[in-house]
Amino acid sequence: MWQETETTTHQDHVIKHVIGATVLGWVIAGEAAHLLLDIGFLWTIYLDGEMNLLPQGVAITELDADDLNSVDKTELTFDADLLLNEGREASGLKRFTAAPVECLITGVNFLSLNSQRRIVIKGQSAALSVQTSIESGEITITD
Repeated sequence: MWQETETTTHQDHVIKHVIGATVLGWVIAGEAAHLLLDIGFLWTIYLDGEMNLLPQGVAITELDADDLNSVDKTELTFDADLLLNEGREASGLKRFTAAPVECLITGVNFLSLNSQRRIVIKGQSAALSVQTSIESGEITITD
């Protein structure tokens, strides 16, 4: 059974900043999920549930994943700009996945089960779930 997990002060701080923003899309790179918010920030959720929030331009240039080169980062920047300008209906995305549902963030729950973490992003009309496994390194995002 998934258990509600206490968040750290830093996680609380990040969560307070994302409340009221809308998830436009995401990319999974390295050992993290990176969610683009309509406020121009990239909300990063790591395998262990730790979080970071940076302006998307800074966050993309600082992405440190073995599977990303400078061309990949250019494509990520292009996709982020498209999503910010056109919303989740943007077409022609190469790296980001557009959010399939409208998700204006109203709350965030942090759950754990053994080496798995689940961050449930509650929206006004839909929810997204980021599930990670520290053991396998897998990350999935579902609505």
